[in-house]
Parts: sequence; structure tokens; C-alpha cells
Amino acid sequence: MMFDSACHSQSLDQNELFSRRCVWVNGPVIVGAGPSGLAVGAGLKDQGVPFIILERADCIASLWQKRTYDRLKLHLPKQFCQLPNFPFPEDFPEYPSKNQFIKYLESYAEHFDINPNFNETVQSAKYDETFGLWRVKTIAQSGTGFAVEVEYICRWLVVATGENSEKVVPEFEGLENFGGHVMHACDYRSGAAYLGKNVLVVGCGNSGMEVSLDLCNHDASPSMVVRSSVHVLPREILGKSTFELAVFLMKWVPLWLADKILLILAWIFLGNLEKYGIKRPSTGPLQLKHNSGKTPVLDIGALQKIRSGEIKVVPGIKRFSHGSVELVNGQNLMIDSVILATGYRSNVPSWLRENEFFSGDGIPRNPFPNGWKGKAGLYAVGFTRRGLSGASLDAIGVSQDISKSWKEETKQKRKTVAARHRRCISHF
Repeated sequence: MMFDSACHSQSLDQNELFSRRCVWVNGPVIVGAGPSGLAVGAGLKDQGVPFIILERADCIASLWQKRTYDRLKLHLPKQFCQLPNFPFPEDFPEYPSKNQFIKYLESYAEHFDINPNFNETVQSAKYDETFGLWRVKTIAQSGTGFAVEVEYICRWLVVATGENSEKVVPEFEGLENFGGHVMHACDYRSGAAYLGKNVLVVGCGNSGMEVSLDLCNHDASPSMVVRSSVHVLPREILGKSTFELAVFLMKWVPLWLADKILLILAWIFLGNLEKYGIKRPSTGPLQLKHNSGKTPVLDIGALQKIRSGEIKVVPGIKRFSHGSVELVNGQNLMIDSVILATGYRSNVPSWLRENEFFSGDGIPRNPFPNGWKGKAGLYAVGFTRRGLSGASLDAIGVSQDISKSWKEETKQKRKTVAARHRRCISHF
């Protein structure tokens, strides 16, 4: 790659300087240094293709390092979560902890010599049809408060920011008058600070269930809002991963039959959950995942607390008032804190100036397995709604496709340079 010199500098205020520069990248620009971006980088390294990874945070896998609770473990067995060409250490447990997974990712980056540009936030990315190139504009922050606006020019752009780059915070009537502590689950670390507190957990996905369980384990009193139907499955059945069983079933029987088998097993091992306020959707868990990307909850102990009454299941929220919440059934709860386990969304629409490949919600329009390649050198990794295994499959396809194009273009450029060289020699 070649770097142009800084265009100019000017003072934004008394303490901050600002400069601009333009960078040509002889390969792809990858946006995001999470597992998806690292996996693409590793594949490109293996093929000898140069690239740049841009990351707005100061570390790799910032979602895992900065926005997850302490007790988090991988929900699936490690063999379904490893990145291409780099297995987990043998001494890791079947369900690695958050810190073990971060260590694995750091080892992955070190093994493939991947060095992202940290503290660099993409402001916009737009395809220049005149020159057939992508223009990616960023703001890079240095530790000294010096801001640099950089425009990267490249032939290929890989969007690897994933489905969970921004938290979703719904609006609730009266929440501004609540007066207690309110946070999103991405800022929750441990229930240690909630000893003896009444906590409303809004959301009943894997995060809502685990946060509620963690609060119980720290002697808090959680009430979990279950507004809609949700599939809850045991994480393991007779010592075997439920996910592994589902993968096996989908290979041999139709999806509807696989769903029926899983639901029968869930009823046998978990019982009837509707009497606790948890209703199952009419669509089976695998079909629902396929249609909408909604993941079933894998129970790791929350249901036992629900049965014992330590976790209270409550319906939707009508409004908040000072120190309390009114539910849609008219019940009023006195609460001290609110934790919003209300999910995440893609931030792609905020910076990518493109509306053909990506939909308005920042997810590729074409479903898996055809959602990784767009037009004009645009790619997406980590949007499959199939976790780390789906991201790994996309990363392999993207790195191979870019490598093929890069090698063909490099070969053609060398032929052109050689022809010019021969013409020059013939003049002497």
C-alpha cells in the first residue's frame, strides 16, 4: 500500500489538532476486528493478499471484551465456534468461558499476524463508479488527542461489523420518571452490586435468562419480562449438545420432523413451561431460526429458578413511574433497577452508502448461504444469523473469492508493466 502525505492541518479547538490523508490499499479494507473480520484476515494472509482491518474500539472482539457479562460462556460446544484453521486448545472445556474465548481470539490474531488499525471509526463508505473503487472515510483518534481523517481507496470492501454492533433501547412510557438505575445488558457485568435489590429484566432471550440467573445467584430478586412467545430448549440432552443433535437431525430428516423431535424432547426434559408464563411459538425452533433468525434459548439453570419462584416471569410493560412499573395485566411492581436485555442490531446503514446488497436493517438481502457477496467488490461476513460457524463459512468464501480476483488483477498488472518495459527497451 502507498500513503499520501497529510493534506493539511488545522486547529479544531485549543487542545485538538486535525489532519487529513489519503491511503491506497492494494487489497481489501475490512471493517470490524471481531471474529468475522479476523477470520477473513487469516484467510487472506494464507493467500498472500494484503489488507487493512479498521476497528473503532481499542481491541479485537470488543463486543466480547467490553459488552458482555462476566459469567458468559459459549452457548455451543467449542467445535462449532472455532475459526478456520485454528482449533481451540485441547485443555479448554466444551463450553469455553468469555475470557477463554477472548484468549483464543488473541492467539488467533497473533498466529496469523493480524494487526488491525484500532481507534479508527468508519464515517462512510461509498463506491466510486467513475473509477471503480471504494472510498472509505474514517476518523482515527490518537492517544494524544490528535484526530486524523483518513480516506482509504480500495478495490474490495468487506463489511464484518456483524449483526450486534449497536444496542437496541426501546422507548417506554414514563421511564424518564422512574428514578432508579437503568442499563442495557451490554453494560451489565455481575449481579454483585444488586444484593437484595428488586430488578426488572426486560427480555427473555439468552441474555435475559442468564442475567436473571446471575442476579439470583447474587441474592437479588429479578422479575423477567416475557412479552412474546419463546422457545426454550435444554442445552444438553442426556449429556449431548442439543445443537449437535439438531445438526444431526437436519441432515437426515425434514425440518418439520426435526422440530417435532426437539419439542418432544424439550417437553420430556423441561416439562410444560406455559404454566410459568413462557409460551412456545407455533413455529418450531429450527423453522423459526431459519425464517427470522430468532435463536431458541438454551437453558443453563434459569428454568429451575423460575420453577422455584426465585425468578418471577411477568408480562409486558405498560408504563413506568417513580420506583415502580405497571404491567399490561394491571399489576404494579416496586423495583430498584431495570436491565434492558433487548438485543442488538447492525449499524451498517449509518455508514455504508449502499442500498442494494444490504437491507434497511443492515442485513444482507440474500439469505444464507448466498448473503456474503455483493456487486463491485462488496462483501459481508458475520450476518448469517448462524453464529460463529456461519461467520467462518462466509469468511472462507470471501477470502477465497477476493484472493482469486486479487491474483488475477496482480498478474495482469505485471503483464502490463512487462510489456511497457519491453517497449522501452526496444527504443534503445
